[in-house]
Amino acid sequence: MIRRHQEKHQQPQPELVPLGQRRLRRAQLAGVAGLATLAASVLLAIAVVTPAQAEENANATPVADTSALHLAGNIGVVSQYVFRGTTQTNQKPALQGGFDLTHDNGLYAGVWLSNISWISDTNPAASASLEADIYGGWKPVLSDWLNGDIGVLHYAYPGSYPDGMTHPDTTELYLGLDAKWIAFKYSYSTGNTFGNADTRGSSYADLSLTHELFAGITGLAHIGRQHYTGPNAANLSYTDWKLGMSRDFSGYVLGLAYTGSNAPDAGYTLRGKNIGRNQWIASLNKSF
Repeated sequence: MIRRHQEKHQQPQPELVPLGQRRLRRAQLAGVAGLATLAASVLLAIAVVTPAQAEENANATPVADTSALHLAGNIGVVSQYVFRGTTQTNQKPALQGGFDLTHDNGLYAGVWLSNISWISDTNPAASASLEADIYGGWKPVLSDWLNGDIGVLHYAYPGSYPDGMTHPDTTELYLGLDAKWIAFKYSYSTGNTFGNADTRGSSYADLSLTHELFAGITGLAHIGRQHYTGPNAANLSYTDWKLGMSRDFSGYVLGLAYTGSNAPDAGYTLRGKNIGRNQWIASLNKSF
């Protein structure tokens, strides 16, 4: 405040400037005025062009948003690999994992791997210790509480097989409905099913219920029906069930389940024991 008051009452002294310097200053002022005029013209041009450019951008074809794609992975270990009520590893542990690529519109594709032993247990002349599941489909949102699922899944078992053995590779089409805590899925085989000849049209119906129980523990109840077609259908068709629970510990999911089936001895006895008998499964999985 003091400085401004002093400056207000100071009387400037007249300054004598030579004629040459006055002409130079007038030229400099003229140059500054020209630059100001140019800047104003540029700003005016921007003001005019920008709305037109915005309209052009609005009408342009949108670029695909890659953020709508999501890649996730999972890995886990189980005390034994049980599929549809029957052990695939002769009650021995399995290392499992896979990747899933999903889109916000419901489309998805993935691959999942596990070690197995049931093929060589069935026929020692065969050498195949890996299962590779390759799948893809679409999960439409049908309502606030109901989602659909339609797709195809191929079970691949790479390895060497003796002449005359029916290859176990299997392809299934499936259709499912998921209503929050209850889900139903129906799978239809398009050819020979898991190494059994003349079984096209075999199917599997899966009804599962999941619900959080207490203290972060989720309960699971499942019942399924494996139906086979073909001349040996009576010895291959069966019903399986499972009761289990799981809990997430900072991203690591620990699970325990008890499963069983009424699989006929005639179709599911390997090395002197029924692979569909009642059995426990412990698991530890991690998603990333």
